[in-house]
Amino acid sequence: QSFFQRFLLWADALDPLLLLKSSNEIKRTRLLIQINEKTLSEPIQNNQVFWTALKSSVHPDTDKIIPVLFRPPAFMPITLPLVIVSSVQRQAKHSFFWQFVFHTYTTAFTLVNGNGTPKAEEYSLQKKQMFLGLGAISYSACVGALPLAFMNRYALKSSLMQLVVRKLLPAPLLGLMSAFSVVMVRSPEFDNGIEVMDRNGKVIGVSKKAGEKAVMETALSRAVLFGTTFFLPEVLMYFVQRARFVKNPRALGPVRMFVIMSVLAGMLPVSFSMFPQCGEIKRADLEPQILSSTEETEFFYNRGI
Repeated sequence: QSFFQRFLLWADALDPLLLLKSSNEIKRTRLLIQINEKTLSEPIQNNQVFWTALKSSVHPDTDKIIPVLFRPPAFMPITLPLVIVSSVQRQAKHSFFWQFVFHTYTTAFTLVNGNGTPKAEEYSLQKKQMFLGLGAISYSACVGALPLAFMNRYALKSSLMQLVVRKLLPAPLLGLMSAFSVVMVRSPEFDNGIEVMDRNGKVIGVSKKAGEKAVMETALSRAVLFGTTFFLPEVLMYFVQRARFVKNPRALGPVRMFVIMSVLAGMLPVSFSMFPQCGEIKRADLEPQILSSTEETEFFYNRGI
C-alpha cells in the first residue's frame, strides 16, 4: 500500500462511531470473514466495511478484541482534551499532573497495541512492561513540567523567556517524550525479538532486528504526531492574532481549541500511515539463524501502532 492508501484506510478506521460496535458484532464479523475465506464464496475481502471494523477492534497478533478505551478510534476523543488542558497550564505542578495523565493513557495505548509476539521465560513480560511504562510516564511528565518549574522558581518573566518556555519548548519536549515512552514500554520487542513471516503468512522465526525496526518506526510516528500537534497550533494562532481575524479576545480560547482539534484530527491518520502496519524487512537485515531455514528475500511483521 502507498501512504495515500494507508491514510484513507486509517481515516475510515479512526471513525469514533466504530466504538459503538459490541464485542459480539466484532466476533460475528471475524467469523464471517474466516468462513468466507475457507469456502471461497463471494469476495468479502473487497468489503471495506468488514475490514475497517476488524482493523479498529482486533489485535492482529493475538486475535483478541482490544478494550474499547484503547482501540484506535478512541485515541483522539481521549487525547484531545488532555492535549488542550496540557497546553494551557501555567503552573509546574498542574502541568506535571496533566502530562502524567496524558502519558499514562498514551503509554497504555502503546502497550495494548504493540506487537503481541515477544516471549520471555525468566520473568513476567507484562510486569516488566508495566514497570518500564510507569518509569517512562513519570520521567516524561517531569521533563515536560521542568521548563515551567525553572521559570517560576527563578521568576524569569521576560518576553523572550515566556516565548521559549510556553511556545517553543512544549512541542519538541512532548514529541521526544512520547517517542521515549514508546521505546521504553516496547523495549522487550527488541530485547526478545518479534515473529517474522514470509509472504504466505508462515512464521519463519523471531528477529530482534525486526523488533527494533518496529519500535523505532512507531516511536518516530508518535513523535511527529504530538510534536506537530503542539507546534502547528501555536504557529497558526500567531498568524490569527497578527492578522486580527478574531476581534473579540474572549473568542481566542474557542478558536485555539478548534485549531488544536483540527490539527490532531489531521495528524492522527498521517502518523498511523507513516509506516505500514504490516512492516517489511529485507533478507540482508535479518539474523543468519533465521535465514538458514528459508530462501525468501522479503519478510513481514506487525509493526504495531
